[in-house]
Amino acid sequence: MLKAKTRWKLATYDDQLAATITEECQLTPLVSKLLVIRGIESSQKARDFLQAGPDLFHDPFLLDGMEQSVRRIRQAIADQEPICIYGDYDADGVSSTSLMVHVLRQLGAVFDYYIPNRFTEGYGLHKDALAQLQQSGYKLIITVDTGISAVEQVEYAKQLGLDVIVTDHHEPPANIPEAFAVINPKKPGCSYPFDMLAGVGVAFKLGHALLGEPPLHLADLAALGTIADLVPLVDENRILAREGLKRLNHTRNLGLQALIRVCGLSDSDLSAGHVGFALGPRLNASGRLETAESAVKLLTTEDTNEAEACAQALDDLNRERQDLVAAMTEEAVQMVKELYPPDEHNVLVVAKEGWNVGVVGIVASRLVETFYRPTIVLGIDPEKGTAKGSARSIAGFDMYEALTACKEWLPHYGGHTMAAGMTLPVENLDFMRNKLNELAGQWLSADDFIPLTKVDVSMDITQISLESVEQLEQLAPYGMGNPTPLVMLEDVETAGMRTIGRDDNHLKCSLSKSGTTVDAIGFNWAHVTKKVTPKARFQVLGELSVNEWNGNRKPQLTIRDLSVPHQQIFDLRGSRDKAQKWLQLSTEPGSITVLFHKDSYDLLASQATEEQRKALYVFEHENSESVFSSSQNVILYDLPKRRADFAAILTGIKEAERIYCMFGDPDLGMERLSCPGRQHFKELYQFFVQVPTVKHIHLDALARKLKWKRPLLDGMLGIFLELEFLAEESDHYRLLSNTAKRPLESSRLYMEWQEESQLATDLLLSSSEALLQSFHQLVESSTV
Repeated sequence: MLKAKTRWKLATYDDQLAATITEECQLTPLVSKLLVIRGIESSQKARDFLQAGPDLFHDPFLLDGMEQSVRRIRQAIADQEPICIYGDYDADGVSSTSLMVHVLRQLGAVFDYYIPNRFTEGYGLHKDALAQLQQSGYKLIITVDTGISAVEQVEYAKQLGLDVIVTDHHEPPANIPEAFAVINPKKPGCSYPFDMLAGVGVAFKLGHALLGEPPLHLADLAALGTIADLVPLVDENRILAREGLKRLNHTRNLGLQALIRVCGLSDSDLSAGHVGFALGPRLNASGRLETAESAVKLLTTEDTNEAEACAQALDDLNRERQDLVAAMTEEAVQMVKELYPPDEHNVLVVAKEGWNVGVVGIVASRLVETFYRPTIVLGIDPEKGTAKGSARSIAGFDMYEALTACKEWLPHYGGHTMAAGMTLPVENLDFMRNKLNELAGQWLSADDFIPLTKVDVSMDITQISLESVEQLEQLAPYGMGNPTPLVMLEDVETAGMRTIGRDDNHLKCSLSKSGTTVDAIGFNWAHVTKKVTPKARFQVLGELSVNEWNGNRKPQLTIRDLSVPHQQIFDLRGSRDKAQKWLQLSTEPGSITVLFHKDSYDLLASQATEEQRKALYVFEHENSESVFSSSQNVILYDLPKRRADFAAILTGIKEAERIYCMFGDPDLGMERLSCPGRQHFKELYQFFVQVPTVKHIHLDALARKLKWKRPLLDGMLGIFLELEFLAEESDHYRLLSNTAKRPLESSRLYMEWQEESQLATDLLLSSSEALLQSFHQLVESSTV
């Protein structure tokens, strides 16, 4: 047995609908099933999803507030009235700001932009900034990716004589700002057919309305923010990501060209993954460590030298950010272990002076990966007496709803189900921590704290073909709402399992069943090679792709998780350096070693650590089952003499994941495992007839004469004594005359020896397959 890393939840779908889509759209069953799982309800919607072209954009004027916003902006442009774009410092905010810069530049507006400083101002609209903008002559403020919660700030702006147009995508609070206009597809009463746009998506729709057509020449910027902000890649987000990635691969934006070069991706076919893990983090690095000024400059500059300088600065900041995250994560992990152990805290809330609030969200994500608990990480400002931080959640725990339940201690908070941000007085931290843990206790079960993996389909390996895998590419780009398809293969075996990579930490193998074979690779799965037997049958989760090598294209599975649902028995009989091998195996957590002979215990105990000695178990029939109830690995080091004892052990360890059979060493009491036959006993008896008295000092010579090993002779002498054929005096054995004939089977010693010999034959001289069969038979016989 080998447990999976996560809980697997298999998706359900309408078989009939999938079959209809397969037939009407000429798709493989696999792709049709995946479409239905992603919420596709008809063949036409399947075509729309796969094509996802600009012709499917919704009318931007369906967004509540769009018409009056466009009218006001056009008036400002006509009157040459200064406009300020008020943005945010994350990748979505930066790309939103940059997109609006390009739109207003194209329209000939008089404008500038303003992005608050994360460290001195924080997220959102600020009164001081608004006052400064008013004094600088601005009359119109257009927010992007922010403003939906700024009730007081918008009211203040109105008092200053500023018109504010709010464009945002965050969850609206109970009270919405009374701005000149509010554009947010999530706004109550808004009839827009798609409410999951990113901030840059809302800005794109405003650009669409202002220009009279979708600004596809800015789709690369729209894709950046959409993908980086982790909104669901469906409907218009899918169109933006798809069209944006096409443009990104041939972008004319000087800043993006420079950023792509800095990332070393100039020769790559850029995907959503490149945005999420290379371009996006560099755009975010600016706002996390300094201001987002260099990121906006990068995306809006028309100067090649400035583009190169900004791109290099962002790359340098990103490296600095990575080092900072690593150090803070290490501190946070230690704090959790010492102060808030996960077995006692359902929600982790950690805070410390000096922690950079620009990266606390990333650190929170690292803690969720490590402990799988909803997590909040905050940096403390001792001068202000406040803590500012970010939250990341797990499935089943709505972080925004939870923070709303804590609003009496939270002057400022906002976000989504899985992520949020907040600022609060330091003295409120314990109140918030206790309340969140109380809510988690009510909302979550024990299973919720085991990471969940959503599996799309379970399929037979024979259903994997090059055609079906090639068709999967039509589902890209992948991301939130449209994850990379995960398939499950059941009851497959492996062949050619080996480790690869510079540090041998990756796994390469072939998966096979019923004559069909598929290549597989598992990054950072090399450890599995030591935990599975050659005959193990796997359940495997993975992502299918096409692997092309030397012009040869064939399917390949990238392993994401795997399990062996059956108990595994490792055949280590006759291992060289047996004690050394045992020392390695016994260090595995949850290991216990079963011994049947005290001399085996003495040998191992003399070499073992204190922890290893605690896990040495000398068999006692009465309490065998209770000892192994929580053992993952059981090492059978030597053999018992009685079949019933071995059967009792096997019954007690039937829940163990792995059993290591190390018995078979002749130096550990195994020399008597060849039971003598009747001819041996006849030969010995005839010798005593000829020589009725044999002294102890002559027994070695007698063994050599009979060409037996001395232990064999000693055992047979013991049986003759029990049957009263011989008597033992102080220094010799003597044949007894007139002793009645008795069958060997009447000797207890002979029957035990025979049983021990037969058990050894079954368990030592058998093949690996026969060994497994013997185990099953012994367990069955013990439970009858």
